[in-house]
Amino acid sequence: MSRPPTFVPPACARSRMLDTSRGAFAVLDAAPDGSPRGTALLLPGYTGSKEDFIAMLEPLAAAGYRAVAIDGRGQYESDGPQAREAYTQEELARDVLAQAAAVGGPLHLVGHSLGGQIARAAVLTDARPFVSLTLVSSGPARIAPEQRDKVKLLSDAIAAMSMAEIWEAMRAMDTPEEAELNGNRDDLRHRWLRHNPHQLLATGHQLTVEPDRVPELAAVPLPKHVVSGEHDDTWPVPLIDEMAVRLGARRTVIEGAEHSPNTDRPLETAAALAGFWHES
Repeated sequence: MSRPPTFVPPACARSRMLDTSRGAFAVLDAAPDGSPRGTALLLPGYTGSKEDFIAMLEPLAAAGYRAVAIDGRGQYESDGPQAREAYTQEELARDVLAQAAAVGGPLHLVGHSLGGQIARAAVLTDARPFVSLTLVSSGPARIAPEQRDKVKLLSDAIAAMSMAEIWEAMRAMDTPEEAELNGNRDDLRHRWLRHNPHQLLATGHQLTVEPDRVPELAAVPLPKHVVSGEHDDTWPVPLIDEMAVRLGARRTVIEGAEHSPNTDRPLETAAALAGFWHES
């Protein structure tokens, strides 16, 4: 579970609904002073939300970029259907293309974890709205075996328990360190309760079966950037290294970060993204 430092947007950003041809999506829309050098669309990961990028919005705006972080359908403040089939990867990718059209491009597309695989699917569907693609802690295919086990455990729980009951069960399993980080975070609990269970079931399954689509993506003529922390238990870092080579992508490792460099080291991650965009 990602842990954004706050759910209060910085002064450069506003919380709003983005109206698209496929419905309305909750966004944090941050803009620089003056005309932007470019615009980025930021997609969060599994169980995450647009707030996973909140600490990056101010430094990205300071670097001259408009950054739009978005809740996908069924994530936190974006409504979604009560049907698992509404959350196929194809549907989510088409949402991204509709979001891109509504934001206005061309866009730098960024996806964290699950968001990276959805971003990949969007680019493979239609790359024309985008000028670059950055995958943050997002691997070439399905997640590691231990993480697949965790997703199955969560999916089984969703089938048998309420979201509030699952939250309490997860907190009961926290290590002392995790308990200190999560225990008094009403904002994290509130976000969890607003996630659509059907979205979690569908996207969790996607993470456990995703095929390797690196050759397809490598053939798309977009500048690509692969970012991760020094450690990652969702996709091993050597696997992410190899993916970057296969993609011919720029590779950045954020020191002191794990699976969520966007929340672990937001300033360093924002600098890496802006530096890549400057040259794209």
